[in-house]
Amino acid sequence: MRIFQKNSNIFNLLSEGISEGIIVVNTEQVIVATNSSALEMFGYEKDELIGKPLDTLIPSRYHHNHDTHVENFIAKSGKRQMGHGRDLFGICKDSKEFPVEAGLNPFELDGATYVMALIIDITERKKKEKELSHWARIFNESLNEIFVFDADTFKFINVNKEAQRNIGYTMEELLKMTPAHIKPELSKLKFRELIQPLLNGDIEKLKFETVHGRKDGSSYPVEVHLQLSAMGENRAFVAIILDITERKNYTKKLEKTVDERTQQLTEALAVEKELNELKTRFLSLVSHEFKTPLSSILTSITLLGKYTQTEHQEKRDKHVNTIKKKVKYLDTILTDFLSVERLDSGKINYSIETFPLSKIVNEVIYDANMLLKAGQKINYPENIDDITIEFDEKTLELVLSNLVRNAIKYSPEDSIIDVQVAIEDNKLLLKIIDKGIGIPEEEQKHIFNRYFRAENALLTQGTGIGLNIAKQHLENLGASLEFSSEENKGSIFTVNIPLTHKS
Repeated sequence: MRIFQKNSNIFNLLSEGISEGIIVVNTEQVIVATNSSALEMFGYEKDELIGKPLDTLIPSRYHHNHDTHVENFIAKSGKRQMGHGRDLFGICKDSKEFPVEAGLNPFELDGATYVMALIIDITERKKKEKELSHWARIFNESLNEIFVFDADTFKFINVNKEAQRNIGYTMEELLKMTPAHIKPELSKLKFRELIQPLLNGDIEKLKFETVHGRKDGSSYPVEVHLQLSAMGENRAFVAIILDITERKNYTKKLEKTVDERTQQLTEALAVEKELNELKTRFLSLVSHEFKTPLSSILTSITLLGKYTQTEHQEKRDKHVNTIKKKVKYLDTILTDFLSVERLDSGKINYSIETFPLSKIVNEVIYDANMLLKAGQKINYPENIDDITIEFDEKTLELVLSNLVRNAIKYSPEDSIIDVQVAIEDNKLLLKIIDKGIGIPEEEQKHIFNRYFRAENALLTQGTGIGLNIAKQHLENLGASLEFSSEENKGSIFTVNIPLTHKS
């Protein structure tokens, strides 16, 4: 130590001009010299460290390995970096630890061997490294795709793991590529035009949607957040990519749902409009259909009061028949309306019975004869006396009455209405054939709609619900109602009833 102190002036002259800390130890690892930078670094006063063991500046947890490292170093007598591949720490006088970097250099002076350690406090460097490591981890572990590419050449500089995974290219492959290679919708020229405002400094950030193409040929929609950044003296673009496949699918689903709801609302509004129109038409219909026969009944009753003499009997009979017809007509209308109410409420109880077909046909034709116009005639079906069916009797009477009345109503005077019966393929076919006004072809699709009346029938009394009721009743019982018609030539309505009993 005395030998070294003898040359301390030279040491001081050389060491004080150096900003790094210098510590010199002998072979016993005792400190023989320090510069002011080292003293300041470790928090000691001048000469306070002289004669103390080097372990004074080393945290205790490293003491057991340190002596061996120094002895090996001295034995090999080579200049090297201390603690290569490991973190080194120094400890201040106040016990505060800090990271250091140490370069060791052995030398001899007056026959004695010494080691000079050049100490650098790397606290700030470690802090920066930690920050860089933190940001690098965020970059690589981000669930969003991140691409960094050169602002001049557009070549990728770095791409995080999520981007590599989703797009299917390796880092080695991507380093030879540009954004144009993964954007099938954008050429390099168009891409440059898109980002030019960023290059010009007109905007700080660019956001747009595009499509990325994977290595396997598939593609996916993305939202790109792009900004310009500095990398040393060069400029680079940082692109944060959001895979918006789910968003697009949700949007499509939402748009589809909106379209469906809009369609449903439109249909509902159309139905409501139709119902309102039907309500208005129904009220007008009821008012007209009830008012006309009631007026006739009232007139006939008034006239009956005037014909008091015996010789007026014929006139009285005429008005009595008029009243009967009008009452019968009103009863029919009320029956139809009640049938509609029962059909809508589902309160109909059918009674399936076995009965002769002739019974119903006779009753229907007998009642219909009262409604015939001048010269009209109903042809009775042949060979039906032996036919029995299993069906609801009242329903069949209602249906046939409705069809025969319509045939009479829409046929001219001096015309014939045919009632035909046939059995085909185990089905009973009841046909009502007239030579009346027929149904216009363009209106035939509406003929079974409730309250519908063809244009050529508007001047004839009727509610427009008879056919609707007849069809619903028959279908409820497993039967059907069909028709064919030609305007000004007549119509054929056919009732099809499956036979479960035939004799």
